[in-house]
Amino acid sequence: MSHALVRTSRPVRRSSVSTGPAPPRPRRSVVLLVFILGVLSATSPLATDLYLPAFPQIADDLGASEAQVQLTLTAVMVGLALGQLVVGPLSDQFGRRVPLLIGTAVFAATSILCMFVTSAEMFTAIRFLQGLAAAAGMAVSRAVVRDAFDGDSAARFFSRLVLLVGLAPMLGPIIGGRMLLFGPWQVIFAALGVAGVVGFALVFFGLPETLPRADRRRQDPMLMLRTFGRLLRDPRFIAPALTMALSFAMTFTYISSFSFVSQAQFGASAQQFSLIFGITTLGMILGNQVNAALIGRMGTSQRLFAGLAGATLTVLLLVALDITGWADLVTVTAVLFAMMFCTGLISPNATTLAIASQPSTIAGSTSALLGTLQFALGGTLAAAAGFTSTGEATLTSMIVVMLATGLAATGVFAVAAVRGHAGSA
Repeated sequence: MSHALVRTSRPVRRSSVSTGPAPPRPRRSVVLLVFILGVLSATSPLATDLYLPAFPQIADDLGASEAQVQLTLTAVMVGLALGQLVVGPLSDQFGRRVPLLIGTAVFAATSILCMFVTSAEMFTAIRFLQGLAAAAGMAVSRAVVRDAFDGDSAARFFSRLVLLVGLAPMLGPIIGGRMLLFGPWQVIFAALGVAGVVGFALVFFGLPETLPRADRRRQDPMLMLRTFGRLLRDPRFIAPALTMALSFAMTFTYISSFSFVSQAQFGASAQQFSLIFGITTLGMILGNQVNAALIGRMGTSQRLFAGLAGATLTVLLLVALDITGWADLVTVTAVLFAMMFCTGLISPNATTLAIASQPSTIAGSTSALLGTLQFALGGTLAAAAGFTSTGEATLTSMIVVMLATGLAATGVFAVAAVRGHAGSA
């Protein structure tokens, strides 16, 4: 491990009384931390997005239906949701490094196992385990940020982190689509195995422990339940957490449905879908950078509400395109680009408000519950797009679910803001 990084990036222990701003960290230390946490956080979007272009091929190879293949994606989401509930509190007890090392190792192993599945049921079970392992990178990375940063510094760091993490969903389907030109879908999971090994090496050699032993808390099931119960009752946490979860459901509905919609309804190839997915994810990255530029000019809550309002309006535009019959690959892609741009203002600000509302000593548990709500609601509600007469998602069913979840996210935050619980950052 780099001793220089340990010296320069160790967080200042926080007390209940502020003693002034923490000393600035060397730029090199921050950049390295962004890179390591970005790779770890990208494990989840890689696990969900890299194989999206291969859905039709996987269905043919395993003799499965589209719904069964989509279930493998849902299995990952459920694994991510449940895994964070376990890994987050454990990171408050044992520190941040140990759960990350175990999680990355198991992720690499399950990725290799996915290459040898012979049925959709076996594939779904292993993908669930893969989601459990990937949860470590998501939950613990947010906790590390909470250990080291506060306020606008945290929002700025999350913006940098989302920029790097955003490359995974943008490049994932593109790379996955290109891989299918040179090999079967199994090669995609070989690449995920390599990603797991790289993540393990980065944690082992480059990530210092950010939670001092004096700040660690012994965990037991009852204590964990009491902590989660208190968080669920705390409007400062639950308002931005539900807002993020519902807005993620809107985005994930597009992610999980558009592979089939674009190829079955609009006649796109796997490579064309990959390109479209990359374009729309670029919108999210651009929105994220606009969010970073607005820090200091607008409050965190104001930036979040702007993203929510913009995303909801773009989905309404999708409704108009569908009703008028003007929906095609070009127009739908353009509107989805705008929607993803707006989501670039949602995630970092909702995360900042939820995480910063709680002390650093329970940052792992806070991050875990935030992630669990995000993936449990996101994965469950997005599946509603497939509740059609044929059992397959259509553009109309996709848009209906996106509109419902987008309106719900905006409504939750608006009510919380009126009641004064939306955060004051």
